[in-house]
Amino acid sequence: MPLSFKKNLPHLLVLIGFVVISLAYFSPVLQGKQIFQSDIMHYTGMAQQQKDFNSQTGQETYWTNSAFGGMPTYQLGAKYPHNYIKKLDLTLRFLPRPADYLFIYFLSFYILLLVLKVDYKLAALGALAFGFSTYLIIILGVGHNSKAHAIAYMPLVLSGIILTFRKKYIFGFLLTTVALGLEICANHFQMTYYLMLLVIVLGIAYLIDAYKKKLLPHFFRSLGILVVAAILSVALNATNVLATQEYVKESTRGKSELTINPDGSPREITSGLSRDYITEYSYGILETFNLYIPRFLGGGSGEDVGKDSEMYKFFTGIGASPIEALNETKNTPTYWGNQTIVEAPAYVGAVVLFLFVFALFLVKGRLKWWLVGGSLVSLILSYGDSEPFAFITNFFIDYVPLYNKFRAVSSIQVILELCIPVLAIFGLSRLFNQFEKDEDKLRALKYSAIITGGIALIFLLFKSSLGFMGVDFVGGNDGYYRQAYGQFGEAFVEALREDRKSFFAQDTLRTLVLVLLSAGTIFMFLRKKLSETLVIVVFAALLVFDLVGVDRRYVNSDNFVSALKVKKPYQANAADKEILKDKGHFRVLDFSSEGSRAPARAAYFHNSLNGYHAAKLKRFDELYDFHIARNNMNVLNMLNTKYIIAEEEGQVFPYTNEDANGNAWFINDLENVGSANAEIKALDSLNTAVKAVTTSELLSTKQYIVDSTATIKLTEYKPNYLKYNTSNPNEGFAVFSEMFYDQGWQAYLDGQEVSHQRVNYVLRGMVIPSGEHTIEFKFEPQVVKTGSSIALASSILFGILVLGGFFVAFKKRTNESA
Repeated sequence: MPLSFKKNLPHLLVLIGFVVISLAYFSPVLQGKQIFQSDIMHYTGMAQQQKDFNSQTGQETYWTNSAFGGMPTYQLGAKYPHNYIKKLDLTLRFLPRPADYLFIYFLSFYILLLVLKVDYKLAALGALAFGFSTYLIIILGVGHNSKAHAIAYMPLVLSGIILTFRKKYIFGFLLTTVALGLEICANHFQMTYYLMLLVIVLGIAYLIDAYKKKLLPHFFRSLGILVVAAILSVALNATNVLATQEYVKESTRGKSELTINPDGSPREITSGLSRDYITEYSYGILETFNLYIPRFLGGGSGEDVGKDSEMYKFFTGIGASPIEALNETKNTPTYWGNQTIVEAPAYVGAVVLFLFVFALFLVKGRLKWWLVGGSLVSLILSYGDSEPFAFITNFFIDYVPLYNKFRAVSSIQVILELCIPVLAIFGLSRLFNQFEKDEDKLRALKYSAIITGGIALIFLLFKSSLGFMGVDFVGGNDGYYRQAYGQFGEAFVEALREDRKSFFAQDTLRTLVLVLLSAGTIFMFLRKKLSETLVIVVFAALLVFDLVGVDRRYVNSDNFVSALKVKKPYQANAADKEILKDKGHFRVLDFSSEGSRAPARAAYFHNSLNGYHAAKLKRFDELYDFHIARNNMNVLNMLNTKYIIAEEEGQVFPYTNEDANGNAWFINDLENVGSANAEIKALDSLNTAVKAVTTSELLSTKQYIVDSTATIKLTEYKPNYLKYNTSNPNEGFAVFSEMFYDQGWQAYLDGQEVSHQRVNYVLRGMVIPSGEHTIEFKFEPQVVKTGSSIALASSILFGILVLGGFFVAFKKRTNESA
């Protein structure tokens, strides 16, 4: 057996193990089933039109009319030319979803620990600790795939950075470029932004260490190399980055021109999201203990409390049959924290946190401080508007660039979920280090056992006396349940509180037992009763039992369904079938209860005003809040809303709006109202069929003669192409019932490019000369052309650098062996 193969065999076996474990956890994929993810169901509805277009034409459309009246597909899985970093990503994710993401969790973290010079057996253990962290599994269950994707590559990016700082300049540069390229390719810029915050903490720790050791030249050389790697990784993703940068300004993440709310009250002026929206999902201070005790605050917003619960007794007590009572208890609102809704606790693990605290007493140096620093920054920022840390979040929103572009601040905890397992595994590494003094190890064991075990013991013994800490088992929605259940309301809430207490006690005892077993294992090793290998095996068993046991409460085989249900999650109802008989070009608004539960359902079948996306076009979102949600028919008419799906006595039907303005029309009056506020308010009572308002500097108030013979007709339609024929004996002004987006839509009059302007806050308008003409709108985003060229050039350059890097390494090795 060649020496190199024998040396790498353990790593190959570990990787095979990761494949087996990933498939074992998501074993239904081996039966051809797929995981049902609510967010992916919404995505499927949103992206169906562009998928259909691609399958019919073999081309990619970068615009869809299926949702929100129309929007770019940049954040809907658009595929770009020369996106070779994406091809590499797809190669790495060769397993069926979501086992592919779990495998990348493992692989990426394993490489990080190897780079940190941890033994491969401990590195494999650490990979399990990271990959099975409950939050990382939960996001796969609900369909936050791009978030999971970005998190998975975080450790790999850190690996490249650390290699560079270790003077492995060539391979550090190459790995950083590839890893960061893959990270950006995941297309979840919020997670990438949080990774950047951790890298800044890491950089500060390395800078201080370099200053102390008089190695500042090396530090800045490494920094320079990493900057070049970052630039190249962005260039490999140029199209996606440039398109996102362009789109974000026009999306809900950009600055609004409005200074008023729909009710007329002053609006918060911000260059990004509103403060309330950013901090809606703020982690509670008390919720911190969820990282250590999974159902400290009751678990998720809907837990299955089972037959032995007080809730079961409550329902059977008020007359429910045993089957009915069991069904009612499957979605019990046991969570009693501050957040609006929680799928599951962000549990890091009792075993992992015990080892983390153990490491705090053994591990020294810059590694410890950037990991602890990153964890603290992550935790404090996750508190959002929770006192006493709200001022820190406010500072970041007001002064830290781009921070106000992201919501759900609690998700920044992914950073501590990365840092804590790294330091935990280093604690074990130090335990096995023969140069560490046994008395130091015993001291670390004593303190960590007292701290972690003591916290669990106090909670367990004094759970009824911790009201001063806020441990009262009272949820924010309990008042609602009292009213909802009428005369039984008080009994319902009391049963709910008892089940919360039961969860609290069960999981606190569980954590205490795991801590004692972990501490006992280390103690036995120090007393020479257990070997190093056996300790690793025991901790692997404890970790898997701990984390997988909690993970499977929330993501298990019940989440899997037939592949057909995932690929086609929506079935046409009676209203859809009736509407689909109409082969014209129009829009649909779904006001049914089914549409409310599945907001992207209408987009799956029709060009709709509904949809589901975190970054829709800002102006449409504002128009919806001001007018569509209030059923302003003049606005619905100008959007060519021909059908409204309504519901009566549980039956859906399509209401036909005979007054819809059509695809385009000539108007009598155009008024420049001067401001965005005035423009959106004017739509309150505007007869959009005969008048339009604008704020465009290129248009002035003017009246037009609309002859009875004047016509404008849509003759050809594709998502990215519209063709109209017009006939008008006079010069006219036409309004088109299409979203205005000048970063790609080009207008042509008889084949010659002409300008068009925004009217009625969201639509396109154009002056059309007298006579007969052909009008065309083509979506030709320059950003895709520019980005693709940059991506191609960057890929070629990186390929040359890879070959050069391996040549230099080969030459160096040859010289050393000569």
